[in-house]
Formats: sequence, structure tokens, C-alpha cells
Amino acid sequence: MRSQSSSVFSNCLVLLLAFFALFSQLAAAMPVAALEKRDVYVPPVLYPHAGTVWHKGETQNVTWDVSDPPVNITNSVGRVMLRKGDLTTPLILAKGFDILQGHVEVTVPWVIEDNDYSVVLFGDSGNWSGQFSILE
Repeated sequence: MRSQSSSVFSNCLVLLLAFFALFSQLAAAMPVAALEKRDVYVPPVLYPHAGTVWHKGETQNVTWDVSDPPVNITNSVGRVMLRKGDLTTPLILAKGFDILQGHVEVTVPWVIEDNDYSVVLFGDSGNWSGQFSILE
């Protein structure tokens, strides 16, 4: 009985290895579509800049430099989030805009008054402004 179960196990193992070998050969033979070259775009945030003061509830324009974009941008849909100190908060100030427009209007959120806020511009990657203040 023992040799019979050992034989069944050996047959299953051989069959499994054969399928794996066949699958490997088929996968290696498939043509791979050429990937379009894409560039990471990290436009510098121009405003707000270090020393800027925003007041809660105001409307402000976040601006960034779009003077030298690459030909192929990986993700051109932008999002602006608020950062406090070294942490990006979950507060989304704007989203769904074209990263190449160079600016977006935001409403200053009601947050704790402080002088270590910055905005993070997401699209292709993340780039943040200098630290600024949000006051009452």
C-alpha cells in the first residue's frame, strides 16, 4: 500500500512539474508589447511659499511652474493636499485638475492655527511648497 501511495505522489509531482515547464515555455514565447516611455514630472510649487500667511475660509490659488513639462507625463490628473510638519494630512484641497494648468483654486480649511503647513501637489509624483502659516 505504501509503494502505491508513493507512486501516486510521484506521478502527481511529475505531472505538476510538466505543467509548470509547459507554462514557463508558453509565457517566455509570448510577445511583450512595447511600453511607452514616460517621464516623472515634478513641477516646483511657487505659491504658497515660505512665509505666506493664509486665513481660514479664504480662497487661495496654489500655483506651480509648468514651463518645462516632459513629453509623456505618467499621471496628468492633479491633487493638492495639506501637509502639517512632516506629515501629509488626509485633507484634499483640490483634485481632478490637469497638472499642466499651473494653478488651482482652494479654500483654506479650518485647522489649528500654526506656521508649519505646506501644500503637496500630486500628479506624476509629489512636490510640496515651503512652510507657511494658517491663521484665524
